[in-house]
Amino acid sequence: MRARPILLTFVLIGAVAGGVALWHQSRAAPTPEAAQPPPTTPVVAATVAAHPVPIYLRGVGTVIAFNNVVVRSQITGPLISVSFRQGETVHKGDLLAEIDPRPYQAQLDQMTANRDRDQAQLDNAQINLNRYVPLQTKGFATDQLVDTQKAQVAQLQASVKSDEAMIESAQVNLSYTRLTAPIDGVTGIRQIDEGNIIHPTDTNGLVDVTQIQPISLIFTLPQTTFPEIQQRMAKGPIQVFAYSQDDKTKLDDGELLLIDNQIIQTTGTIRLRATFPNAQRLLWPGELVNVRLLLRTEQEGLTIAAGAVQQGPKGPYVYVIGSDQSVQVRPVQIAQISEGQALIASGLKAGENVVVDGQYRLEPGTHVNILHGKAAAEADMQSAVKQAIPCTFPSPSSGGRSRHRC
Repeated sequence: MRARPILLTFVLIGAVAGGVALWHQSRAAPTPEAAQPPPTTPVVAATVAAHPVPIYLRGVGTVIAFNNVVVRSQITGPLISVSFRQGETVHKGDLLAEIDPRPYQAQLDQMTANRDRDQAQLDNAQINLNRYVPLQTKGFATDQLVDTQKAQVAQLQASVKSDEAMIESAQVNLSYTRLTAPIDGVTGIRQIDEGNIIHPTDTNGLVDVTQIQPISLIFTLPQTTFPEIQQRMAKGPIQVFAYSQDDKTKLDDGELLLIDNQIIQTTGTIRLRATFPNAQRLLWPGELVNVRLLLRTEQEGLTIAAGAVQQGPKGPYVYVIGSDQSVQVRPVQIAQISEGQALIASGLKAGENVVVDGQYRLEPGTHVNILHGKAAAEADMQSAVKQAIPCTFPSPSSGGRSRHRC
């Protein structure tokens, strides 16, 4: 009878121990929940496009006049009239100014009178010679008389020729009293005012006339580009484009005229000269412009927005978006960057998606959410603002105020 209560006690202890074990097991094993998707980072993306891409060689050049002439006087005299306005367009032969012609007209009149006098003496001497020759054959005139008359005729003929040369010289000097435009061009600032004496030795002359249609441009490129340019010139004319200094406004389209006959050893560059029609007169002598020389066109060039290209320790790279919306780093080689577009030499394929904005929050394997439309535009705007505003941090000596900028 005593063994039964003992057995019952052991059963109760086992039941309590089992309940405690089940309670601990229920506390240790959490209730299974549904798997959560990985977090995503919003980015702006673009697709790698394949299309014809022009390949340029870029340089900086100076606009120079196609022709430049300083109008000088070749005679001395008072300037009695000026017929041009400063800065106006003139054509070859247009009257610019006039020097007092009276002294030179008087010289011409005097030379003409001398010629007429000598011509009259020559005519008389020739008549006498024609009279003496028949008399000589009949014995009524000596040989000496005839020879002397022939010498006088020859002397007077030479005098007439000299007079005619003097007349021609006087006519030239008289023509110099009219200062005319030697070329088509634009006049500069007048250097001598009406009423002053003008001289051939005046340093600045009367005015400078500059031809600007067409106009020239001299620019430099690295000497390493010389073989490519020479080979391209052998195939035909090379187009050259002139842009403003901010590289935003195209000023004119031109053509490469020549490559200089020597390389500048001090700078390792070559000089080239191009010519432009300059119909709109946007190119002006002395102007500094950016130059693009069209070397060739890549018919299937791969391009992406230049903002997609990042720089790392091993060179440029981009974030490529995979089919699972995760990003991976892809090294690339850049052929050129022009007008906000990067031409990819290697590393990408047409149709791939790359991150254009939002790279600073990414690392390999990050899942992204591609923004579109208005959201993408707002993200671009925020990125531009962050790049424009410099970052600040508190200075220890400023009591917590922002004093330093990075």
